[in-house]
Amino acid sequence: MKVTPCAIADVLLIEPKVFGDDRGFFFESFNQRAFYKASGLNVDFVQDNHSKSARNVLRGLHYQIRQPQGKLVRVVAGEVFDVAVDIRRNSPTYGRWVGEVLSADNKRQLWMPPGIAHGFVVLSESAEFLYKTTDYWAPEHERCIAWNDPTLAIDWPLLHGDPLLSGKDAMGLAFLQAEMFE
Repeated sequence: MKVTPCAIADVLLIEPKVFGDDRGFFFESFNQRAFYKASGLNVDFVQDNHSKSARNVLRGLHYQIRQPQGKLVRVVAGEVFDVAVDIRRNSPTYGRWVGEVLSADNKRQLWMPPGIAHGFVVLSESAEFLYKTTDYWAPEHERCIAWNDPTLAIDWPLLHGDPLLSGKDAMGLAFLQAEMFE
């Protein structure tokens, strides 16, 4: 497993060791010991989530203000542009974002600690997205920052005009109005 720090403090790009031949491939998508050895993080995951989305669907930017979740995200079918936004006021990278292409082909994963807002847009015809979380989903604490907030100026690689949004995501707050972590 190769772990590369991203431009946001504590966000990590993880590339598993893949064994492949003419029959296909094999890799460990998660191994607690290897994750700890490579990242130094001793986390407990309590929930796995799986979503499927069509091309140009944008989900996010989501976070939980209480019961914050660390997330280990990956794509098992298709391709997405995945974004992490630092919303920890005391962080040296507060207000910055990073984006990575995650796909079934590249098998990359992204670790986001609690205090990060997360979103993605689907680049392929469809995509299946899996993620592990360090705390349970708590809808009463869920918050959303507008995907197109001008303060953040995220460079989403939109292929066909405006993205497809849920009602909740269309009502996302401006970055400067959203609740943040101290």
